[in-house]
Parts: sequence; structure tokens; C-alpha cells
Amino acid sequence: MTILAFDFGGSAVKYGVWNGKEMTDKGKFTTPKTWEEMKASLLAVFVGLAQEFEGVAFSAPGVVDVEKQMINGISAIPYIHRFNIFKELEELFNLPVAIENDANCAGMAEIYEGAAKGKKEVAFVVVGTGIGGAIFHNGQIAKGAHLYGGEFGLMYLSEGETFSKLGTAVQMAWRYCERKGVEKETFTGEDVFRLAENGDELAKEEVNLFYEYLTQGLFSIQFSLDPEMIVLGGGVSAKEGLLDEINRRMKEKLAHFELNDFIPQIVTCKYENDANLIGAAANFITSQKNNE
Repeated sequence: MTILAFDFGGSAVKYGVWNGKEMTDKGKFTTPKTWEEMKASLLAVFVGLAQEFEGVAFSAPGVVDVEKQMINGISAIPYIHRFNIFKELEELFNLPVAIENDANCAGMAEIYEGAAKGKKEVAFVVVGTGIGGAIFHNGQIAKGAHLYGGEFGLMYLSEGETFSKLGTAVQMAWRYCERKGVEKETFTGEDVFRLAENGDELAKEEVNLFYEYLTQGLFSIQFSLDPEMIVLGGGVSAKEGLLDEINRRMKEKLAHFELNDFIPQIVTCKYENDANLIGAAANFITSQKNNE
């Protein structure tokens, strides 16, 4: 099954061709300003590839309501929300279309072919600017009654602040910049990690808080959902030593609460930049099977 896959991002739209084994013909273009420009750009990719496709798969931000064929919620691409986007895209390509939330797509890539392959109960946590995620129960996405399943970033952690506001390296860097009295883009998360390693006391404080909040959030996910495995995605998941530090802190919390039955299994994702595209293709295949 050859599928054209797109991943809608706030700054760029990625695309690739899934041939059943790997993602090929990958590329990207700057996210257009309007829906009409978006459709023109999507069609240009489709025509330019000059291949026979069985369908087109999309990974998108927001709350994807497959039944109502629209994307609710909010995102960095406001014009994709609250109209029958499925119908318009099917008419654009004259092919079947499947759309799923981007974090759900990334999670599907990991559970079908990645770090969580073979697992049935999995929490996928995406650590970016904020925190998103996906829940898998019996190997299937569990979206919840209002389609907000996996929106881990909305959990309250400390003094009214959410997991998204406290537990990411991006937010860590912004806090550091604020405390230094400089523009918030002056230092990146990588910069703050490096400064901490070089002895900067303020950076060390913020890195400590980042690890503490991230571990707190993962602890809460583990003991509310009880997954077999938690898979971490997002750019920070590639940081050397990340899992070691999280596991050390997790063991301290287990000991504090006298929880001795098991140690949570936390791993990093296998697919990084291609996760959303692969998951979108996997979602298309699943949706087609369900419609048979």
C-alpha cells in the first residue's frame, strides 16, 4: 500500500511516501498563511511526485473528530479548524483521506513499528514546547469521552501551573532567560543544559527543576494509567543521560511512597523526525481496514 503522508506543523509541513516498509521521497515546505494556499501546496506535492497512491494520510495538531470529520481545539494553524476538512481534502486528491492528531500519530508509529512494538498498554509523552501525548489501551488509541485522552500537558503540577508550563526544556530555557533579564529566545534548552554542566548556578537550578517536574508528571501518568511502558518523544528525548536522570529520580519517589511492586519502564522513541508521518500512514491503513 503506497500512501502519501503529510504532517502539519506550525512552521513547516513535512511530507513523504510510505511504501509499506519505509518513508521515502521526504520533503517539506513552509506552512502557508491560508487554507487555499495550503491546498495549492499540498496538490503541488501530490502532482510533483507523479506516483499512484492508494490514499493520503495526515498528521495534524488539534482535536481530530473523525466522526464529524473536522478538527476541533486550537493550534498554530487556525484555518484548519471547525469545518469538514476530510471532505475538502478527499475532493482535492480524489482519494481516500485519513487524519489523526499529531501526538497520536507519533504514538502509533512507536507502538506499531517502534520502541513499544508488541506492547498493549502504553503512554506516549511528547516533550516539545509544551507536552502532548497519546494513550494506548489494548493496542488501540484511547481518545476518551471528549477526545482529550493523552493531553498530559494540561495536568496541574505545582502552584496552579501545568505539566506543559513546567516540564519541558523549552520552558526551562524561557524561565532561565526571564531570571537573567534577557529576551526569552536568547538561550535554548541545549544552552541551559551546557551552562549547567559548566557550573552556572542558575542554570543548574533550572535543569534540576526541569528533571523534577518531568519526573513528577511521568510518575502521575504511570500511577493513574498503569501502562506497561512510557515512551518519551520530542527533541529533548535525544539528550544523552536523560533516561538515567529520570530513572534515578523515579526510584527516589518510589522509595518515598514505599512503592516496591515494580519500576516503571520508560524508554525514548525510535522514530524522531519521521514519527508523525509513519503514524499518519499507520492510521490510514487502520482506518481502511475498519471500513472494509
